[in-house]
Amino acid sequence: MTRSVFLRFRAPMLAVLLPLAACKVGPDFTEPSATLAERWLQAGESAVATDRTTYERWWTVFNDPTLNDLVEMAYRQNLTLLSAGTRVLEARAQLGIAGGEFYPQSQTVGGGLSYLRPSENDPSGVTQAGLGEFWRGALTASAAWELDFWGRFRRGVQSADAAYLASIARYDDVLVTLVGDVASTYIGIRTLQTQIGIARANVARQRTALQIARDRWRGGVSTALDVAQAENVLAQTEATVPQLTAQLEQGQAALRVLLGLAPQPMEALLAGRAVIPVPPETVAVGIPADLVRRRPDIRVAELRAAAQSEQIGMALAELYPAFKLTGVFGSQASNVGGNRVSDMFTSSAIQFAFGASFSWPILNYGQITNNVRVQDARLQGLLIDYRDTVLRAQRDVENGLSGYLQGGRQVALLRRSVAAAEQALTIAMDQYRMGTRDFTTVLTATQNLLAAQNSLATAQGQRATSLTALYRSLGGGWQLREGNDFVNDATRDQMRARTNWGSLLPPSGTLQPAAPGLPSPADRGPDIRAPQW
Repeated sequence: MTRSVFLRFRAPMLAVLLPLAACKVGPDFTEPSATLAERWLQAGESAVATDRTTYERWWTVFNDPTLNDLVEMAYRQNLTLLSAGTRVLEARAQLGIAGGEFYPQSQTVGGGLSYLRPSENDPSGVTQAGLGEFWRGALTASAAWELDFWGRFRRGVQSADAAYLASIARYDDVLVTLVGDVASTYIGIRTLQTQIGIARANVARQRTALQIARDRWRGGVSTALDVAQAENVLAQTEATVPQLTAQLEQGQAALRVLLGLAPQPMEALLAGRAVIPVPPETVAVGIPADLVRRRPDIRVAELRAAAQSEQIGMALAELYPAFKLTGVFGSQASNVGGNRVSDMFTSSAIQFAFGASFSWPILNYGQITNNVRVQDARLQGLLIDYRDTVLRAQRDVENGLSGYLQGGRQVALLRRSVAAAEQALTIAMDQYRMGTRDFTTVLTATQNLLAAQNSLATAQGQRATSLTALYRSLGGGWQLREGNDFVNDATRDQMRARTNWGSLLPPSGTLQPAAPGLPSPADRGPDIRAPQW
């Protein structure tokens, strides 16, 4: 009986379901446009190459093994990056929710066993009043399926898919920022260590000058003024060491946070020569159009717009009638009239109902229309944000490139300044010993050398930092996560122990779900997908 009813309604149901894949109201997302320069302003410089590259491990250009190790450690342990990885898992689960909306939205299986005594004084129970007390049992299964006639649910899947891809791009952006922060913090630490070394070397020189001034004063060939001036300059130079040391300790604290470490000594991690990383003499920057395909933050902006574009279609679908299929199947029996409760497992106790309905909120037309406008305004804002992100990305590259190029010129000039200051101090000391110059000349030469050496160290650090900022602005470094998971094994085990993640988060050591490279809207999957369990 049941099979014949199903066969009777199968053809009409298929006639309703087959056209569903073809209809989707609302706009389809298209790649947004943005203003891009044809070439970089400094592209004509001899130190700038326009070769296309991926900058996968750009920090290795400094040839500093310690920096390489710190970047790898930060990738494995940084908590901000790990948090971004959990956001990817969250977005993937949200995509599973959206995909499930395409299937029957309500499915319920229920049952019950009750003992009844109808009231003889209640008119609604008059038909059962003569039955006395009896048992009743029932089993039911019901389902309601709103058909995706206007594409609202498929739009929801595409929106959630774009949001999932945006979470991956956001993870990549956090990774790019992390690598840049580790490199710039490390360069800052090495710069401060160099400046502390410069200060201590100058303290040694100035102590020598002080001793010469004391000897000459004791010998009666100079006054106590020379000694006082020498002690003043020496104390000022010595005072820079605690100041620089405090800045160094602050830099090490910042590095520990990037590495996900609690306060602890850093000597082992910073072992090696305390020298400022030296940038290469040339750098490849490609062309501005490469930024759109390479920078994660640009992809985030594009994918956010893609997700919002689908929201317009979802809102627009509310203007049209919603069609729903419903069905109830079950059995019911009681022990009245010689029957038994156990008879509900027989064919004679089966009951069912199937039908179709529609609803159309025609009186809410104004609200729905304005919601469509709200979603469209949000999309337009995100498209403008995308254009702004592209402009800012080009600015970042120009700033980094300018700092690198001008920093190279500054470093060359300051090297000449240091060489001249060293020579001037040597001459001044010799002339002071011979009595042909006063001590003020020696003090001036000493201070000039310290200032020139500090300026050179600062310029070297700034040039290396500018190159770091340039590589970061070019969008390199996110490739570190390719072939790896978004969360580490400890986090995965903790989450799996708390919740059933199924195939979204398999156990450690098993095949993990594949993730796209730097994602784009083209990486979105089909509208209709199998349910995610």
